[in-house]
Amino acid sequence: MHTVLSLADVPPQTLPARSMMAFTLASHIILVPLGVALPLITLIMHGYGLRRNDETALLLARRWSAVMAVQFAIGVVTGTVLSFEFGLLWPGMLGRWGDVFGIGFGVEAWAFFLEAVLIAVYLYGWRRLPSRTHFLLGLPLPFVALLGAFGILAANSWMNTPRGFTLDAAGNPVDVSIWKAIFTPMFGPQYWHFVVAMFVTAGYVVAGVYATGWLRGRRDRYHRLGFTIPFTFAAVFTPVQFVLGDSIARQVFHKQPVKFAAMEIVWNTDTHQAEYLYGRLRPDGSIAGGIRIPQLDSILAGFRPDTKVTGLTSVPAADRPTAAEATIAHFAFDTMVFIGSLLILLALWYALVWLRRRRLPASPWFYRVAACAGVASVAAVECGWITTEVGRQPWIVYQNMRVAEAVTSTRAGALWLMFALVIVVYVFVFGSFLVVLLKMRSRWRKPDTAGGPPPATPETDTPYGPRSAGRFL
Repeated sequence: MHTVLSLADVPPQTLPARSMMAFTLASHIILVPLGVALPLITLIMHGYGLRRNDETALLLARRWSAVMAVQFAIGVVTGTVLSFEFGLLWPGMLGRWGDVFGIGFGVEAWAFFLEAVLIAVYLYGWRRLPSRTHFLLGLPLPFVALLGAFGILAANSWMNTPRGFTLDAAGNPVDVSIWKAIFTPMFGPQYWHFVVAMFVTAGYVVAGVYATGWLRGRRDRYHRLGFTIPFTFAAVFTPVQFVLGDSIARQVFHKQPVKFAAMEIVWNTDTHQAEYLYGRLRPDGSIAGGIRIPQLDSILAGFRPDTKVTGLTSVPAADRPTAAEATIAHFAFDTMVFIGSLLILLALWYALVWLRRRRLPASPWFYRVAACAGVASVAAVECGWITTEVGRQPWIVYQNMRVAEAVTSTRAGALWLMFALVIVVYVFVFGSFLVVLLKMRSRWRKPDTAGGPPPATPETDTPYGPRSAGRFL
């Protein structure tokens, strides 16, 4: 049960509240790939170093663990802001539905606490614990990171396909089933699509740093190893992600047909629907621009050209995204697919060279593309969230509560002022993050640029054992 609202009834607080939430989510998600996947990549490098007694690999793992800790600290700030915004901006949703889907946020909070403890232990152990003990204490880190993603995705997938409750006469949820609320129809596809996206993105981001070094003439083993392991990690998961992306799109087609119609800018329900690459949906249902491919949308949705695809006009105008929102979701979806396709080609290039010649590609163009792959992957993640959130409009809880019903009653002017303050804070926070990373990079590069014969590794100290005078992590 929900209130029927016309566009004229939308509260003035809705625009600033949505704008602030969109900004903070878009900012926070930049950090999420490293938070979810960098612990696993670091431990892979760490295990490789221990197995082969490779000091360069251990050095890379030690440095990545320092970056992991700084990223986690910045994520604390941006994540805390998001937590406050849920309560301040959307009290209607939490007040009515908090008992149903709040368990996901509880799981994420516990995972956050455990991750903080484990990162502290892992950093502390580099110089103070036996090597095997230290590595074993770090093994829970990737699982705790995945647990945090589990909590957040459980809450978000519930918002997309709400289950696990019944409504009383007043429209309030009762008889809550926690298991059904967590494991909704969209949870599995959405969770694994998200997790693998984090693996792919983090791998390309880390590898991109060393690809840039390769282009600047740093061809030592330190840079080769720093590139090879994270890039291989990302390349292996790239085709997996493409398959998962196709699967979740088909799940949206079945479970959220109106969102699928927005993603593909389908106006009228029909078979033999054409696929539009980009293009803009007009309010009258016509499409401006784009590349039209006859029947492809129906084929992609159901593997047959006579598959019926639900259109936006299958529901009243108040129950579907506007033409502008559908266009945004469509552009974001197409951009995500386009970037994913390019990453498939990059991974294929890498695999063919490796299988034929058993070495890394030598072409500078490969490393130029690899250096850009991390940024492109982050852009694809941003596009995925835009598709998910904008395509669900006007619902904050799909088919149960509209965004306009959940928004705060705080004056719009106060929300715009708060939004401006959040922007200032985030500029400072991310600026500080960048400064810290650059200082760490400069400090780590000093051994490479020092006079005299170059050392065998970028630092002469081993990761385990006593430090020499003047050395530090």
